[in-house]
Amino acid sequence: MNKPRVLSGVQPTGNLHLGNYLGAIRNWVQEQSKYDNYFCVVDLHAITAPHDPNTLAGNTYTIAALYLACGIDLEHSHIFIQSHVPAHSELTWLLNCITPLNWLEDMIQFKEKAIKQGENVNVGLLDYPVLMAADILLYQADGVPVGEDQKQHLELTRDIAASFNHKFARKKPVFKLPKPLIRDVGARVMSLTDGTKKMSKSDPSEMSRINLLDPPDAIAKKIKRCKTDLVKGLAFDDPDRPECHNLLSLYMLLGGKTKEEVALECQDMGWGQFKPLLTETAIAALAPIQEKYQMVMDDREYLESVLRDGKIQAEAVANQTLAQVKAALGYSVPL
Repeated sequence: MNKPRVLSGVQPTGNLHLGNYLGAIRNWVQEQSKYDNYFCVVDLHAITAPHDPNTLAGNTYTIAALYLACGIDLEHSHIFIQSHVPAHSELTWLLNCITPLNWLEDMIQFKEKAIKQGENVNVGLLDYPVLMAADILLYQADGVPVGEDQKQHLELTRDIAASFNHKFARKKPVFKLPKPLIRDVGARVMSLTDGTKKMSKSDPSEMSRINLLDPPDAIAKKIKRCKTDLVKGLAFDDPDRPECHNLLSLYMLLGGKTKEEVALECQDMGWGQFKPLLTETAIAALAPIQEKYQMVMDDREYLESVLRDGKIQAEAVANQTLAQVKAALGYSVPL
């Protein structure tokens, strides 16, 4: 029996942080043997905001290497770069032509990012969800690991797929309707400077996040200066103490402990006792990732071979889907 297929990706903008790892990549690693996985570096998405052309390629390879360092296993998974598979761009155009404009204008993330970017809002930012839909639908994904903030994009993907199938492929649907794969634990890792906001690469403050490649002294500095409160004793789930809940959750996830174990261990602690404990745990958890990352980056030939193999596997699936889409739309077969 074929395994269900999963597709996911990360943008090569800035360094991956604990939110990316604990909220997404670690879950991919833990569950990857259950699926046929396609993990891409979504560099086409990266240019919807202003970017530095001098760092885009380097950041792309960094993300690919971190996939491997975090434990993505090539026995179960394919790693590739989005822009290396032209079908992503071509299917996006075809889907653009059947996607109502108001569907895109109603996307919450577009509205939020448009406010942030001001005059730098481009068509790509509006069209981002259609490119995401193309990414998913090309690989006939059964499931897509997403955070709560991406659920609306996946719902749009399903709407686009259903609309296409209804209009152009009633007898034999071209697209599968993918389902969201959402895990509660670690789904939202919050900022170190504001426990009510998600940890984000786009936050201008480096102190808001712990990056996977941060050296021990940087980790210690960030945890020492992170926002806390004056309440004695540490506890989960207090709505008035979001930073407390977030830091305890980080300790739980990085230390491989249960919520009950952490609650009991930390109930009488103060921040002066807890922060060094969290620092030690974070440094220990990230050390193997950083060591593996350096090994991969030092062997550029190996990394490039992984990406070439991933591209070959990705193109085989993507081009087949693209051919079915073009046939359903009535295009002629290339001579």
